[in-house]
Amino acid sequence: MTLITETSKLVTVFGGSGFIGRHTVRALARRGYRVRVAVRRPDLAGHLQPLGNVGQIQAVQANLRVRWSVDRAVEGADHVINLVGILHESGRQSFNAVQAFGARAVAEAARSVGAKMTQMSAIGADSASESDYARTKALGEEAVLSTLPDANVIRSSIVFGPEDAFFNRFAAMARFSPVLPLIGGGTTRYQPVYVVDVAEALTLTVDGKASPGTTYELGGPEVLTFRECMEHMLKVIDRRRMLVSVPWPVARLQGAILGMLPNPLLTSDQVRLLRNDNVVSDAANAEGRTLSGLGVAPESVDAILSSYLWRYRVAGQYTKTNLA
Repeated sequence: MTLITETSKLVTVFGGSGFIGRHTVRALARRGYRVRVAVRRPDLAGHLQPLGNVGQIQAVQANLRVRWSVDRAVEGADHVINLVGILHESGRQSFNAVQAFGARAVAEAARSVGAKMTQMSAIGADSASESDYARTKALGEEAVLSTLPDANVIRSSIVFGPEDAFFNRFAAMARFSPVLPLIGGGTTRYQPVYVVDVAEALTLTVDGKASPGTTYELGGPEVLTFRECMEHMLKVIDRRRMLVSVPWPVARLQGAILGMLPNPLLTSDQVRLLRNDNVVSDAANAEGRTLSGLGVAPESVDAILSSYLWRYRVAGQYTKTNLA
C-alpha cells in the first residue's frame, strides 16, 4: 500500500467522475498521488472513493463556466488534468463554453498556481472543421498551449471500455432491434483505444514521462471501419443483426430530428464528424507521439470486448460462444 502524505503531489482532475476520469483517478491513486476531482456534482462522485486510500481522493465542486470555482479547484495543485468534454449541446453547456472557454479557464488557473497541465482532446480536432465538436476541441488545444506552452495535449480515437457509450450503446440496441444502422455505409475508419491505456498515458504526463509541449495521438493496435466495429461487437454478444447502410442525406435528416431530444442518439454535428476518419496520423506515428512512444502497449478490441459486453448475450455469461 502506497503511503499518502501531505507532501504527496496533488493532481486536480476536471471531469474526473466520467468514463475516462474514473480510470484516470484510479491510475493516479495507484501511483500515490493525492487526487482532487473537480466536478459539477460532487455528491454524485462517491463511486471514486474506493479507488484510493482513505482521504486520498477528494471531490470538489467546480464548473468550467464559473471561473472562481475553477480557480478554487486548482489551489495548491502540482498538476491539472482537464477531461471535460461534451458530445452534444444542452442548455448552457455549449461546445464553445465547455471545450473552448472552459479549457482556457483551466489553463489560466493552472498557470496562476504554477501547475503543469494535460488537456484531453480528440483525434480530428481542427479549428477549420465543419463540426462544432471538432472545431471547439481544437480551439481548446490552442487556448491551453498559448497559455501553458509546456502543457501536454492527448488526442484519442474512440475510447472503449466497460462504461463506454459506443459499443455498449449499439450492443444494447442489438438486443431489441433486428437492424443496426451504418451511417454513410459504415466506411469511416476508427482506431478504438482501451480506456485503461488512455488513463495510463494521462498519468505518464503527470509522471513527467511525456515530452513537454507535445501533442500525443492515442489509438489501439487495429484500424477498423464502423462496419467492422459492429461486426466485432455482434460476434462478442453472439447475435445476428442486419447491418443497413444509411446514406449521408438521410443521416443528416435523422440527426436534425434526433438532435432535438434530451439525450440524442445522433445529432447533425455528429453526422458531420462521422464523415472523417478517426485514426492516428502518419506524422504522430513517425514522431513517436503515440501510446507506443509513451511505452504503453495498446490492448486490442477483441482482447477486451468480451470482458464487459457479455451481459448483452441472450443468456449473459452463460451463453456458449465461438470466440476462440
